[in-house]
Amino acid sequence: MLKTTTDVLIIGAGLTGLTLAYYLKQLDVSVILVEARDRNGGRIHTKQNTNQAPIELGATWLVNEHTELLKLLKMLKLDVFEQFYGKTAIYEASKANPPQLVNLPQSGQASYRITNGTQSIINALSEEIKPNQIITNCVVSSIEKHDDFILAKSEAHEFVCKHIVSTLPPYLFERSIEVKPELPSEVKNMMQNTHTWMHDSIKVGFTFKEPFWRGENTSGTIYSNVSPLQEFYDHSSADDTQHALVGFMNKEFHNHSKAERQELALQQLEQYYGNQVRSFLSYEELVWSGEHFTTSSYNDFIMPQKNNGHLLFQKPFLNSTLFITGTETSTYASGKMEGAVRSAQQVFNQIKSLL
Repeated sequence: MLKTTTDVLIIGAGLTGLTLAYYLKQLDVSVILVEARDRNGGRIHTKQNTNQAPIELGATWLVNEHTELLKLLKMLKLDVFEQFYGKTAIYEASKANPPQLVNLPQSGQASYRITNGTQSIINALSEEIKPNQIITNCVVSSIEKHDDFILAKSEAHEFVCKHIVSTLPPYLFERSIEVKPELPSEVKNMMQNTHTWMHDSIKVGFTFKEPFWRGENTSGTIYSNVSPLQEFYDHSSADDTQHALVGFMNKEFHNHSKAERQELALQQLEQYYGNQVRSFLSYEELVWSGEHFTTSSYNDFIMPQKNNGHLLFQKPFLNSTLFITGTETSTYASGKMEGAVRSAQQVFNQIKSLL
């Protein structure tokens, strides 16, 4: 087993973990990130196909109120562009009535996407960190507090640390990592009842050569109460040269095969646009309930956003050596990219004060 010593070990190389590592460059500390997957990004995952629009299979949108995320994007010299919704939407209220074209309310709040895909922020943050600071395919299974250090173990590694920061969703942390001594029962119970963002979402997308949904009497914005695709949006590239439709499929279809989900989506889109949808360039999907390094099956139903940002997550544990962070722990914009950035900022300030 490989033994490594570091000041700070960050579990998870998603937006929270990478942002925290980026901030920690300001301090004279050694940092290592461990990531269970073979890729960085966590719940940010942009599928890039050659000469096609990026398909967002994870986190996508931000708004003007997401000030800390916008500051981070500016520091990384990344641009955003406004999401195109159009003036109308295709709305399917029930199977008893055909889909309708309805006027969209003109909201004063715009939504934005990151130019060249949300993965751009992950790539930019990763480039700010030395390659030997990130260990992928490394699943932490236990954490042990000793007198003068805290120890994390995976199958092939032991990490001797001053501080450990978990960016895993609290529910997943409680289900997958053994902690000695055990965390207080109220903390464990809170983790067991904290909703995980994207827990059962299914994101799907098609790329096309032309944006045929921008024609007269149609729309690329879709809302359905009764069909497989519940929300769908125009996901054309920032320069509007590459085109896609991307959105959410009803979670009830998670047991279907990829081919079955693709066909169900095409049949629905065919009702709105005709057989031109069959000329798609590529189809991509991600069933998040199958992402075992993001979520674990719930013992009982947990309401969306339940216990996100709870006060118990705002302080460290095990004599200020263990931090539980991530977007679910943020008191503002939990479940959003903004929440991930703010949670990283909070832990950075706590570690800074301790050092």
